[in-house]
Amino acid sequence: MGNVTFEPGARTNWHYHPGGQILLVTSGKGRYQEKGKAVKELRKGDVIKCAPNTIHWHGAAPDSELSHIAISTNAGKGAVVWLKPVSEEEYNKLSMK
Repeated sequence: MGNVTFEPGARTNWHYHPGGQILLVTSGKGRYQEKGKAVKELRKGDVIKCAPNTIHWHGAAPDSELSHIAISTNAGKGAVVWLKPVSEEEYNKLSMK
């Protein structure tokens, strides 16, 4: 478990968790995307349940910090697997839903 804060525009690389992940948004605005799906806007109080081995990224909106508590579930199944960076095009491709 970790408390993570992103500066405006900052985000993770694409990655996945063999045991899954839960994100609890505690402040600010952000973005979350699973590979092949639309970008979702995140706000305080949102909860993201990411299934095991689901490729995704998350981070702050361009105009806001984002803080969240990140919980790795079933951590015994393995550590996070980091992939390529999220491109500016991917980050800015918003069909926010």
